[in-house]
Amino acid sequence: MHTTLFPPPGPTGTNEFAMSFTSTLRGARLARLFVAHCLDAWGHPYDSEVNETLALITAELCANAVRHGRVPGRDFHVRLTSATNGELRLEVSDTRGERRPAVVPPPDPEAESGRGLVLVAALADDWGVTDRRCGPGKTVWATLCTCRLSAG
Repeated sequence: MHTTLFPPPGPTGTNEFAMSFTSTLRGARLARLFVAHCLDAWGHPYDSEVNETLALITAELCANAVRHGRVPGRDFHVRLTSATNGELRLEVSDTRGERRPAVVPPPDPEAESGRGLVLVAALADDWGVTDRRCGPGKTVWATLCTCRLSAG
């Protein structure tokens, strides 16, 4: 039996996926997997540049939500939309509004962390931080235009 997790495009031609995940490393991994699955269902195969790029961006933003935005007992939220113009928008929201991310190169070239937002800035067409729409916290978002990447 086949179950469709992601509805077909709505009347405006946009797709949307949204889900909450536990603020754990496992939750971050699951978010990346669900986004990759969603993109595959929307016509961007797992091995496409679009899917691989947005999965990496998802991994970085979710890892930051878990590491820097975690509030005990609160989940983080992922929202992915696809517009008819080919733009994909990823939003990762957490409940810690006072810890806003910024791209800062790691002080030590041998450091094992601190490069996540540098990667996001390099891979995304645009990214930023806004106040969370529904409650306390912030939303870190990134956009990617499929028109500049190969879809298959």
